[in-house]
Amino acid sequence: MADITSLEDAISGLIRDGDTVAMEGFTHLIPFAAGHQVIRSGKKGLTAIRLTPDLIYDQLIGMNCVGKLIFSWGGNPGVGSLHRFRDAVQQGWPAPLKIEEHSHADLANAYVAGASGLPFAVLRGYAGCDLPKVNPVIKKITCPFTGEELSAVPSLRPDVTVIHAQQADRQGNIMIWGITGVQKEAVLAAKRVIVTVEEVIDEFDARANAVLLPHWVIDAVCLEPGGSYPSYAMGYYERENDFYKSWDSISRDREVFKAWMRRHVLNTNNFFEFTRSVSAAKNKEDLHG
Repeated sequence: MADITSLEDAISGLIRDGDTVAMEGFTHLIPFAAGHQVIRSGKKGLTAIRLTPDLIYDQLIGMNCVGKLIFSWGGNPGVGSLHRFRDAVQQGWPAPLKIEEHSHADLANAYVAGASGLPFAVLRGYAGCDLPKVNPVIKKITCPFTGEELSAVPSLRPDVTVIHAQQADRQGNIMIWGITGVQKEAVLAAKRVIVTVEEVIDEFDARANAVLLPHWVIDAVCLEPGGSYPSYAMGYYERENDFYKSWDSISRDREVFKAWMRRHVLNTNNFFEFTRSVSAAKNKEDLHG
C-alpha cells in the first residue's frame, strides 16, 4: 500500500545514486517538484528516461545528476534547444552525458513490454529509418509467423518512476485525466513509484477517460500543489509560457544557470519556496536572478 509521505522522504528513501529513473508527463503534469528534490538531494549517476526531456531534465543534467539519458525527443517546447543538455553532449559540462535515442513509439512500446514482464518490444516503426544505425540496442527480428522483418528494443524497467497527478485518495490510489502520455505504462513497468499530487481527497469523482492507478503499485504519494509548474495541470492551473521563454536565456550561460539554480532551487527548502522565489524575481522583472 502506498505511503502518503513528504517528497523529501520519498526521494531520499526510494531513489539511489546510479538508479534508472523515469519522470514522465506529456505537455502537462510534468513532475518538476520531484525533479527539484532530486537536485536538492544531490543524487548522482542517474540513468534518466523520458520521452520528451524538457526543462526539468535540462536542470537535472546541468546540475550533474544524470550520467545517461534515454529519450525520444529533447527540447524547450515552442522555444528551441536545451542548452544544458547540448553542453553536456557537446562539451562534457558539467560531465559527459551518454545518450540513447529512440522514437516515441519505441519507448512507449518498451514501457508496455516492461509492464507486461516481457524482455523486449516489437514494432514496425523503424522500416526505412536510419536511427538503428546510431542506436545499437535497436535490433532486427524476423516474425516467426509471416517472415516480416521487424524491429525489437529492450523493455524498460525503471528502478523508479516519478509522475505528477491531479488527485490521490487516502489509500494512495491515483487519478489522472487530460493528456496522460505514458504515465500509466511507466508506473506499471517500474520497481518503485513516487507520485506527487495536487490534492489528497476522500473519494474520487471519476472523470471520463481518467486513468486510475491502484495503491498497490504505488510506493509513495506526496502532496505537492502546483508540483508541475511551469507546465500545467488540467483542472488546476495553466502553463506559464513566459517561464519557458525565459529559460532559453537563463540556460545558455553556465554561470547564469548555476546562479539561478542556487537562488531558486538549492537555496529553497521545497517546491512551495521555489515558486515563491521565482514569483518574487518575476515581479522584480529579474527572471535571470
